[in-house]
Amino acid sequence: MYTDQQDAGERLKQIAEQLAEEVTLRQYKRQPELMDRFGPSGKARTRQDSLYHLRYLAESVSLASPLLFINYIIWLKVLLAQYKITAEDLRVNLDLMKEAISIELPSPEKEMILSYLDMGMYHVLEEVSLAPFLQPEKPYFREADQYLKLLLDGERRRASDLIVELLDSGVPIQEIYLHIFQDSQYEIGRLWQTGKITVAQEHYCTACTQSIISQLYPRWIRAQTGGRRMVAVGVGGELHEIGLRMLADFFEMEGWNTYYLGSNMPSESLIRYLKEEPADLLAVSVTMTFHVSEAQRLIAAIRKNSELDGLNIMVGGMPFNIDAELWKKVGADGYAPDAKRALEIAEQLVPIV
Repeated sequence: MYTDQQDAGERLKQIAEQLAEEVTLRQYKRQPELMDRFGPSGKARTRQDSLYHLRYLAESVSLASPLLFINYIIWLKVLLAQYKITAEDLRVNLDLMKEAISIELPSPEKEMILSYLDMGMYHVLEEVSLAPFLQPEKPYFREADQYLKLLLDGERRRASDLIVELLDSGVPIQEIYLHIFQDSQYEIGRLWQTGKITVAQEHYCTACTQSIISQLYPRWIRAQTGGRRMVAVGVGGELHEIGLRMLADFFEMEGWNTYYLGSNMPSESLIRYLKEEPADLLAVSVTMTFHVSEAQRLIAAIRKNSELDGLNIMVGGMPFNIDAELWKKVGADGYAPDAKRALEIAEQLVPIV
């Protein structure tokens, strides 16, 4: 059954661009007022958005995970609202997508895909509110809130000074990573999604945190001799690398030898590297749902190499937080929602001998 779903998802990916074009033409025919509301460029954006919807839907089907598409629709509604795209606009778009899929795809692929699409459409007209990630009951709430406000005000140096003061006062650096850097990044994402800040502000805040993290290295980093080795990579064209960098730092703090390789590394190059520089653990990060299949293919390619039989693979990122069973479907040995839990899982997978 899972293979059937993989085939259906892959088939949808193959015709996604064609379907996106058809859906866009039909939507502007059904809603001619869209041209007045958004102008000629709106048509191109509708096509791009439709393509994203189809990619998320295809990945959800391929991985037998309805939660991925449902969560995407809920997230999307909030995001589109800031661009004056209503829930009704989205409903029409998905309804036309349903019609196009019904015409272009045969049974039983069609029925399988439409069942996932229907589950997403069920949530289109629901009211959605996103609670702040910074909550008073969380550890270091006041410090995280102050840090974020400084970043949003463009006060990068004062934000850096705040972190240094916390370290000097005895706050463990691991706590700063988890409760200030991580939680503030989540909140920045929420503020962008809800239209409270711009893309430029989001990029600025993220760049500031990356810079501050780099400035802290002399305070804790030390030469590692021997011990366990962890390699960290992101799949596909992932641009959100700060979480993976923080994970590598967290492991380094606990005595691991860590090697951060970034994203966009071809599978063949990574496998060659792992053979030449054997590791105990490979951490694979996925931010965008439609890149999960790339992680699945990467893991499958690694498993085919007998020389890498002893390599443990852990995955993480938003898609795995949405579907707690997804890590098993991609063939990983474990999954963790954050750096602290990742260390705990790593201790089980690679115990100290």
